[in-house]
Amino acid sequence: MTEQSSAVTLAHPSATMLRVMNPAMRLLLRTPLAGPARNQLMVVTVRGRKTGRQYEIPLSAHRIDNTLYALTDAAWKNNFRDGAPAEVLHDGKTTTMRGELIEDRATVADLYHRCAESYGAKRAQRMMGLGFRDQRIPTLAEFTEAADRLHLAAIKLTPAE
Repeated sequence: MTEQSSAVTLAHPSATMLRVMNPAMRLLLRTPLAGPARNQLMVVTVRGRKTGRQYEIPLSAHRIDNTLYALTDAAWKNNFRDGAPAEVLHDGKTTTMRGELIEDRATVADLYHRCAESYGAKRAQRMMGLGFRDQRIPTLAEFTEAADRLHLAAIKLTPAE
């Protein structure tokens, strides 16, 4: 009997592709030439907690309950542990925001599941950088398992006060 693959897997572009595409996306999203991508993507600028180095990260912008989120497994997420200020370029506007790292597995799984449902299975995979085994939206339990296995997290971005 063969073991069935996981319902949720990572499906990121290669590191080489990201090294080429990220600088181009950072520039493009600052111009009207980006068109609808200006609403689907954002650039988050944050300082490293330990190094103080500035990071400019282009990523998908996810709206859940009218709140902006970044969904990621990347190590840079730790810069938002205990909250951190960030500049967020989204829809052509730069806003000073506060990012809060969310790692609670139930909360993360719920956010990923709701986000996937809002996009539909095909678009969700592209927008979330994930692969779904059966080309269907995984269940909440499958997202919970993936949150643990893949170290998925969410960054909640709210306007700074």
